[in-house]
Amino acid sequence: MGDINQFNLVKKLSSQLKGPFLEIGSKDYGNTQNLRPILSEGEEYIGIDMAEGPGVDTVLDMTTPFENVDQALSHARFETIICLSVLEHCDQPFKMAENITKLLKPGGKLVVCVPFVWKFHGYPSDYWRFTHEGVKKLFPDLEFEMESSTSATSRLDEYKPLDDNIGKVMLSSRDHYQEGHYLRGMIAKVLRFMGKFKMLSWLTGYRYVMVPTSIFMVGKIPVKKENVSHNRELESVSS
Repeated sequence: MGDINQFNLVKKLSSQLKGPFLEIGSKDYGNTQNLRPILSEGEEYIGIDMAEGPGVDTVLDMTTPFENVDQALSHARFETIICLSVLEHCDQPFKMAENITKLLKPGGKLVVCVPFVWKFHGYPSDYWRFTHEGVKKLFPDLEFEMESSTSATSRLDEYKPLDDNIGKVMLSSRDHYQEGHYLRGMIAKVLRFMGKFKMLSWLTGYRYVMVPTSIFMVGKIPVKKENVSHNRELESVSS
């Protein structure tokens, strides 16, 4: 289901996404966003979760052997799979990632969001935090569209690049001055000065602090050349 920033990012991408859709972690907990209205018009949309509830079409554990997953989904393959704020709750993320990859059609897309810095939140528990490079390791067969990928904080519509400063609020004036943010640099300098005298040391005693940040990425299964050639042959025959 995801939060409002994830909803807005998916909505922005919606014209590039096509069905059939599979949403992993689709249960509506009352404080999550419903993606179906912006994606499912005229398209097949299946929502799965480990627990029954609103928004769940099939109860399914994505870490079970793929044969079980495949059978539960009637051997369907998907053009788009959405997995928002789920992988941190999975005790076998590599197994789940492998199963997700197998469910994608050639050329199919995965829309995934994972926490980089976030509070502990157990549904049923909370195991992992990820970097964008870690997501690539989870899904080695996917090509990630970095122009469609970003980080998002807990503030509404606050998005930042996936770079070395993910999640950071810099308390070093030099970084702000280099970017031309002189007022921020002055404030950071004051905070660092306060840190030297143990004032607000819980905040000012560091070079930077981390804010709640999630990583939003879009990956695609490459279409193999032989599949492209085969499809072209079929098109020429039909014409």
